[in-house]
Amino acid sequence: MKSYFQIIFSALLVTSCSVQKKQTQEQPVSTTKPIENNSQFFSTIEKKSTFDAVKINSKIDARTGSFIPTLDAVIYVENGQKVWMNLTAVILQAARGVATPEGIKGYYKLDKTYIDSDFGYLNKLLNVNFIDYNALQNLLLGKTFIPVSEKNYNLTPDISGFILKSKETQKITENGKTTEYNIKLGYDQDLNLNHVLLTNPANNNQLEITYSNRIILNNESFPKNVKIIIKANKTDEILIENTKFDFSRMETTYSVPANYTKTEIK
Repeated sequence: MKSYFQIIFSALLVTSCSVQKKQTQEQPVSTTKPIENNSQFFSTIEKKSTFDAVKINSKIDARTGSFIPTLDAVIYVENGQKVWMNLTAVILQAARGVATPEGIKGYYKLDKTYIDSDFGYLNKLLNVNFIDYNALQNLLLGKTFIPVSEKNYNLTPDISGFILKSKETQKITENGKTTEYNIKLGYDQDLNLNHVLLTNPANNNQLEITYSNRIILNNESFPKNVKIIIKANKTDEILIENTKFDFSRMETTYSVPANYTKTEIK
């Protein structure tokens, strides 16, 4: 059952960030020398998305060590308010979940179980400690979801765009828990986030996310492919292919069916 809920809430990590005019490089660039006067870079990557709502049709493949069929998903993001998701396996509904600033909820139809939790559950699945709703939505939108600053990070150009790397191990405290991370973020020439790598030096756990094959719709850049790799005692992979985008609002019903059993979060 954990594998399905891991799909529900990890697969919420899917859209992207606003687009800037592409800059060409006429000369080879250094991949080691930090860029000076980079305040414009930071203001751009922190720019919020402006869409009202987006509905995304997706196909999800999970590699968790157990057989899980390819899932059809409808993912609906209402900017700043909710992320709703419905999963179907072989035309039958498998699971449904919703995230709001108050927390996350989801039910799994096949074994008639459900969760109702704060974001601690999602943090545990992703092996991090800092995901709240705002961080989740930024991560969903392919935007910078980790606290970054010019003081604590080096920005360098590379052949495909830019690399933002923590100068030293970063300490992030959330709900009284402090965890250290080495952080590396990759951006393309348009300053779209295309790669995230977080490493916990205490145990070598990693969270890696790759966004690719972007498409421009309503002046926003969305990835058609997302790859999530969660490395801990074992490695889980979630591959998401986004096949259709729709910017109209939709009804997002959620209620736990009768006789379902609550799964306690440990």
